[in-house]
Amino acid sequence: MKPFIMDHPLIQHKVTLLRDKNTGSKEFRELISEITMLMCYEATRNLPLKQVEIETPMAVTKSNVISGRKLAFVPILRAGIGMVDGILELVPAAKVGHIGLYRDPVTHIPVEYYSKLPSDVDEREVIVLDPMLATGGSAIDAISKIKEKGVTQIKFMCIIAAPEGLEALTKAHPDVQVYCAALDDHLNEDKYIIPGLGDAGDRIFGTK
Repeated sequence: MKPFIMDHPLIQHKVTLLRDKNTGSKEFRELISEITMLMCYEATRNLPLKQVEIETPMAVTKSNVISGRKLAFVPILRAGIGMVDGILELVPAAKVGHIGLYRDPVTHIPVEYYSKLPSDVDEREVIVLDPMLATGGSAIDAISKIKEKGVTQIKFMCIIAAPEGLEALTKAHPDVQVYCAALDDHLNEDKYIIPGLGDAGDRIFGTK
């Protein structure tokens, strides 16, 4: 499935501010939330609609509401947490699960330390959230674990992606639609995205 690379001017403007090393944690968190909200419009474009009858102050009319499909958002800890508030602003009825993975500093392989998903996750469309798609290992593992729960409709949303991670993810899970705000140049020898924005978790939580 071909990745969807966002080109909206508002998203691109905010991504530039996000990359700036002089952007502090408070503004960084706000930008992550705002970008996620804007990306959510595209990621939820295919939600089905049904007509209902309502009464406006002027007349009775038929209008559209979302029909039937239930959503769940699953941030990959810890940086994915930064994307949750923004997306829940738009879809407050969605459930939220969590998958905790960290990258081994030597092997660069993701290690799981936590997993908690909604009990009815197999009945939902799941959008996995992580600001960065570097090697793709964490995203691949998280999606695999979600599929083990019987989920068949999964999307992945990130802000910055490396070509290596995007290729690995689409190869491992060709049925998962990927949305990202920017596709960067490459990974360096430490598996950080270049030009990227540094460690998203550290910048969100001020721990660098």
